[in-house]
Amino acid sequence: MMKAHSLSMARYHAWAGERLLAALDGISDADYRADHGLFFRSLHGTLNHLLLADLIWYGRFTGSPFAATSLADEVETDRAALAARVRSQSARWPSLIETADDAQLASRLRYPNMAGVACDTPWAGTLLHVFNHGTHHRGQMSAVITRLGLPAPEMDYVYFLRLDAGLAA
Repeated sequence: MMKAHSLSMARYHAWAGERLLAALDGISDADYRADHGLFFRSLHGTLNHLLLADLIWYGRFTGSPFAATSLADEVETDRAALAARVRSQSARWPSLIETADDAQLASRLRYPNMAGVACDTPWAGTLLHVFNHGTHHRGQMSAVITRLGLPAPEMDYVYFLRLDAGLAA
């Protein structure tokens, strides 16, 4: 059951990210890079934060750490390249989950945090935390899109599940 839920969340993570990226395509570069009062100020900064967090966590799950000095690092300055990297990274999660067996899903994830402190967290629960983190920041960016007077993309998880099951019109 945990594997099926984790896979669904991974697919949702990619789907909602794609819908957000499509909505961001319609925003001028000035609005895209303006300070909108987000924790990472601009839409570009927040999208960079999402990518960086995904890279860090994916590295922790696969045992190939991604070096970052701060979660506010800008890993990609080019707007189109950033969108491509976000899409590519999101697409990596399902295969990681598909190869996980029940023992791994029930195991612990051990890693040093960015301050070097040893951490020991539930593998599956931490995975869901990663996807919920993305949902949080996509929601913030969606609110900015709405404030700019543009239609925000539908990114609701229940809507996604209905689509995934073939139930949505």
